[in-house]
This record gives sequence, structure tokens and C-alpha cells, in this order.
Amino acid sequence: MDDLRHRKAPVQIDPEEFRAMGHKLVDRIASHFETLASQRVTSGESPAVLQKLLGAGDPLPHSENLPGPLLDEATTMLLAHSLFNAHPRFWGYITAGPTPIGVLSELLAAATNPNVGAWKLSPLASEIEKQTIRWIAEFIGYPVDCGGLMVSGGNMANFICFLAARRARAGWEVRQAGLAAKDARPLRMYTSAATHTWIQKAADLFGHGTDAIRWIPADRNDRLDVEALRRQVQSDRSDGNQPFLVVANAGSVGTGAVDALPEIGAFCRETSLWFHVDGAYGAFAALVPEAPSDLAALKDADSVALDPHKWLYAPLECGCALVRRPDDLLKAFTFHPTYYHFEDSATNYVDFGMQNSRGFRALKVWMALRQAGRDNYRKMIGDDIRLAKHLYGVLESHPEFEALSCGLSITTFRYVPPDLHERVSVDQAEPYLDRLNSEILTRIESGGEAFLSNAMVHGKFALRACIVNFRTSLEDVEALPEIVARTGRQLHAG
Repeated sequence: MDDLRHRKAPVQIDPEEFRAMGHKLVDRIASHFETLASQRVTSGESPAVLQKLLGAGDPLPHSENLPGPLLDEATTMLLAHSLFNAHPRFWGYITAGPTPIGVLSELLAAATNPNVGAWKLSPLASEIEKQTIRWIAEFIGYPVDCGGLMVSGGNMANFICFLAARRARAGWEVRQAGLAAKDARPLRMYTSAATHTWIQKAADLFGHGTDAIRWIPADRNDRLDVEALRRQVQSDRSDGNQPFLVVANAGSVGTGAVDALPEIGAFCRETSLWFHVDGAYGAFAALVPEAPSDLAALKDADSVALDPHKWLYAPLECGCALVRRPDDLLKAFTFHPTYYHFEDSATNYVDFGMQNSRGFRALKVWMALRQAGRDNYRKMIGDDIRLAKHLYGVLESHPEFEALSCGLSITTFRYVPPDLHERVSVDQAEPYLDRLNSEILTRIESGGEAFLSNAMVHGKFALRACIVNFRTSLEDVEALPEIVARTGRQLHAG
């Protein structure tokens, strides 16, 4: 045991070396942010190239390596071979680049390393998370006395709300007796096809099966048909089913559509159904003047799922679940085993969700909200929306594009060659355009000038630009049509 008297583990780093490594890393990250606009959005390399770079087949090292060179090597690799969602021309999916203060906050959170599952293990961190939850609720106009917690992202935030809804609306003690209880009836949930696939995962993972989902028709603008919802719920109740949950969209993934939240909320109150809003993308725009007025009805929801790593520009990963009545979360998740010795008077987040061990996700959001403030955040979100609308207008007036939709900060469109009908027969035009635009997307994604994604809009394969990016400027947006048109011309010419 003498070797443990003055123990020094191989993972320790002397303070002076740690300082030098940290200063150097921060300098390199700062330079990366400074030059980001002049870099490619992505290296566009194949899995095989990256595996060769890493020496993917190498065995696990048996002995130690110097930490300084290791950190230098990893920094060089990541800054040269990544997809940079912080780039001003990254408009793929709904992923924001990180705020600089969020980046530094992640370092601080890791250094203090609290387990924000129990207040005793994370006293200040738990209180910061509690305050952050209240600020997020205030930001979107939701009741500030709600329950909530930070989670990994939109899927998990929606799962938390789903389970709270099931416990509250099942009609029997579902946590004890399960879905096959003697007095159980088939539980049914309602949403439109525009909803993110989390609803299918939830129905599967939590024992309902995806057949329990009632897919309600949506209109041409991806908004759920409230009358069709009413008819389906009535039909299910007549057949002996137990409707319990309606999921409305506050910003669909494909087109940024916002459902008729006031009407859906009123229907849920009338029929005693849980009104949940998937606002992972769009909820943060609730009080932004440029956003749809339907978002104001978020205040009436039983629960809301949000993603600060989308429109609050927090570093990944960071989601948030809000539930109107905190007791609904406690009733859905609390257990008190003998090996817990936590104070009931404090907020123990282990009682509010699925995780016991929880990282300090709130710090990066708390810091950024304090740095910028409510009004500046709302302006940045409004700017993203205005840029997307401007892009739509530019595309609409361009002879080589068909502008398809613009919702929140998502614009969808497709490239249409001016001589299309001279080269392609009428019955082959739509399949050809789908193939052409799919190839354009592949070429652009690997090319590095910009980064887009895709959506199906009115049955057409569309290119999709989603602007949740505080670095994007008017100049960036106005450059996009020519980038796409140039690529489309080359591919169409063969």
C-alpha cells in the first residue's frame, strides 16, 4: 500500500501543463471561429478516409501518452475533418452553431462535474437548472410555476411529456399495473404525419406499438385537421379505446408548419385529453413578432418539448421538457429506494425524469440568456425568420427555381431547368426533378460551399434551408441560389 500513500494517477495533469494546454486550445478555437466563414462547411470525406485517419483498426494503447500532443492532435483532426454547424452557411436539419459563452460554459460544467440528479450532489447546479427552466417558460409565455427539466434533446423531452401524459390520463394506475391491467383499455394518441418520428419511438418503446398512433390528416400546409381529429377521437371512444394524448406541432421538421394550437387546445380541454406541443424547433419563437400568432397558445398546453440547442444556439446536447403541473412529473417518475437519502424539501431532478445521473446542461443556457437577454434573443430568432423569408422571395423570382414553402425559418424549393420540357417528357418530368434535386443535394453536401437538407413538399423532393444560425447574414443567403443553380446546371447538362 505504500505506493498509494502519495498517489499520482496517469490521468492527472500538473496545473502548469493544464494551464498551457487550456490556453493553447482556447486560442485555436478562437482562431477557428474567427476564420470559419472562409472555411468549407464540411470536409465531405468518406467513412473510409476518416477511419484511415484514425487508424481505426489499431489496438487499444497499452501504455500512456503525453497529454499535450494528444490534445493537439485531436484538435487538428476535429478542426480539419468535421461538419461545422457553426458555419454561417450551415442550413441543414435544425442544428444551431454554439454560442461562444456556451462553449466555455461546457468546460466549466465539466470541471465542476455535478451530478444534477440530486440536490445534495449538485446544490448550485440544481438551483441554476431550476432558474433556467423558469426563464425558458417565461421566454415562451408559459406558466413560470410549471415543472420541467433539462434533457438531451427533442426526443427525450417529448418522451418525458408522453409518460407524464400517460400517467395522468390513462384512467388506471398504469405505473403499477401496466398496460395489461384488468381495467385497462387500449390507449390511443393523435398527431399528424408532419410530426417528428419521436412519436413512433415512444409508442414502440413504451409498449403501445405504433398501431396505437392515430395519424390525423393534415392540410396542404402540413397543419393538422382539427375536425378530422374530433371525428377520430369520437370513433375511438365508441369502439372502447382510451384516447389520452394529442400532439400538436409548433414548427414541423420538414416545413416549419405550426398547427392550429388555439383550436387544438380548446378541443383537448373540452374532451379531457392531454394537450402536448412538440415545440422542439419553433416554441422559442412564440413571442417573436415575425412568428405565427398561433404560437401564443403554447401557454395553454399541458406540456411542451423544446430544444435550446436549436433556437437558443446552445451547444449540443440540450433539450427541455415543460409540464404545466409539477406534480404530474413527480407522479410519473418518482421512486424512493432505501439507498437514496435525499432531502424532500429540495429539487431532486431524479424525481422529474428518466435519468439518475445527469450532467449540468443548464449552465450553457443560463449563461447565454444572461449574456444576451430576452430581447436580443427574440431579435436573433426574428432575424433568422426574416432571412428565410427573404430567401423564399429571391427563389420565387429566380427563373430556375420553384419556391415551395416558407414556415418559421425553413424555406423549401427545388431546381427546375429552364429547358426541362425540351429534354424530358411530361410524364417523366416529376421523377426527373426528384432525381436531379437529390443529386444536387448530395453534391452540395459534400462540396462544402453550403449545407442543406431535404423535405417532401406536396409530393415533391425539395431542397430545404433551415436558418437557426446567428452567424448567417443576408450576403450568405443571397449567395445560395447561384451555388445551387450552378450545381443544377452541371448535373442537368450531363
